[in-house]
Amino acid sequence: MKVSLFIPCFIDQFYPHVGISMVQVLERLGCEVDYPEGQTCCGQPAFNSGYWDEARAVAEHSLKTFKDCDVIVSASGSCGAMMRVFYPDLFKETVHHFDALKMAPKIHEFSEFLVNVLGVKDVGARFDGTVTFHDGCHGLRELGIKTEPRELLSHVKGLNLVEMNDTETCCGFGGTFSVKFPAISTAMGEVKCTNIVATKADYVVSNDSSCLMQIQGLLDRQGNKVKCLHLAEVLART
Repeated sequence: MKVSLFIPCFIDQFYPHVGISMVQVLERLGCEVDYPEGQTCCGQPAFNSGYWDEARAVAEHSLKTFKDCDVIVSASGSCGAMMRVFYPDLFKETVHHFDALKMAPKIHEFSEFLVNVLGVKDVGARFDGTVTFHDGCHGLRELGIKTEPRELLSHVKGLNLVEMNDTETCCGFGGTFSVKFPAISTAMGEVKCTNIVATKADYVVSNDSSCLMQIQGLLDRQGNKVKCLHLAEVLART
């Protein structure tokens, strides 16, 4: 199967190893991986801030860039939700509405693609350590992703998964929310970190690097040694 990767801006700029890990896992499973080099931001920051006209200008480029792709796999539940769920709303009553509707079912978040499309739960990974899992809001609530990452982690040799309390509670990042409401964002993040540390896990894993950026920043400031990893980074290890 030929797979086209959609790598969000912050992963491209700050966490490129997440994209590399995705390629390693997909190629290990026999996929042909394509990276459309023209891709840029999906338009979510402007969309979430109410600037829909500006968001459309950015999103139109994404529609053109991925137009001929058959399968699109995203490294982020958040950006994947933007393209799959919110593009049809963003382009409603415009000339690009049909293109948005046509592309939406082609988009898959990484873990759901592995489990629900490829039908794979064991990718041959080994990771020695205790981890806890954080559910990113968009992946959980907009894409319905809950069991897929846990099924993948349960088949990783040497890994011990311990669930935290209130695992579905937001970490407080929310993109521009953390900039507009820093005090609320920090308070929410501190609650999340308390639940993480209580598990005594060595790592917190998620399928959204944006959440992990928020969580790792707070953990570091608190002097905690828990490290954040994207799901792909765990699955890439053998």
